[in-house]
Amino acid sequence: MTDLVQVTAVSLSVLLLALVLELVRRGKLTEEHSLIWIAGGLGLLGLSLWRGVLHVAARALGIHYPPALLLLALTAFVFLVSLYFSVVISRQRQEIERMLEELALLDAEVRALRDSGRTVTTAKMVPDAAREGAEPANPRGLAGEQHVARVQPDDQSAA
Repeated sequence: MTDLVQVTAVSLSVLLLALVLELVRRGKLTEEHSLIWIAGGLGLLGLSLWRGVLHVAARALGIHYPPALLLLALTAFVFLVSLYFSVVISRQRQEIERMLEELALLDAEVRALRDSGRTVTTAKMVPDAAREGAEPANPRGLAGEQHVARVQPDDQSAA
């Protein structure tokens, strides 16, 4: 590797690490996912700084063209990252489905209360609303602009 190629490789590795850290700082990338990219960037930086490591590793694995080892490692890295993100997406999909089921149950409860014609106090509807200094419940914020019929504030429920 010539000096210009090595300087370029080191610069790009440092730039990748700086980009990942900036994305984490701005909250665009979680710390959990940044570890993968930091490990990849450090690996590239290590290969950029120590030229002989790639040649020694290639020779040890019986690969005659050292850059082919780099491509093999990159392909394996992309494969593992894709597999990892597939697992993360699957887990998030399951969580979204569970939350949708909970939302549907809550929506059914709100509809049943509205259709029953019963008067419901905000303390019964939102348990923390009875606390001193708590904001009154916002009926328009329930289940997509739906609200329970005849909701009475707590102070009128005693009458």
